Amino acid sequence: MGQMMSEFVGDPATRPDYTKQSTFDPLYGFPEGRKERVMVATKEEMESAELPLDKRDYCAHLAITHRACRQKVWPWTYKCAHEKHEYLNCEYEDYIMRMKEYERERRLLERAKRKAARAAQEEMD
Repeated sequence: MGQMMSEFVGDPATRPDYTKQSTFDPLYGFPEGRKERVMVATKEEMESAELPLDKRDYCAHLAITHRACRQKVWPWTYKCAHEKHEYLNCEYEDYIMRMKEYERERRLLERAKRKAARAAQEEMD
């Protein structure tokens, strides 16, 4: 029930579509620019490590390191706590970054809607 309710919160016109690219300039509002995110692990490395598709994100290099450590010290996987912590921390930071991007897109959509309404109001007057 909670997931269904979240679809109806907010104005659908200003709800970003997370499956598509941003509709605004990614550098808008960043006068000094932004640091571009790059993949550290290559496609070949991920395939050779047999990394599942759901783990192939910006933290894939840490997932590969963690999996390699687990294989090396099996069955004493607790010895890989540092690698696991690094990987989970990267996943958390990636999640936060995606939520910030979603919120930025939502606010910019709301701003564009307000500006269009203001322009239409001035045109009517």
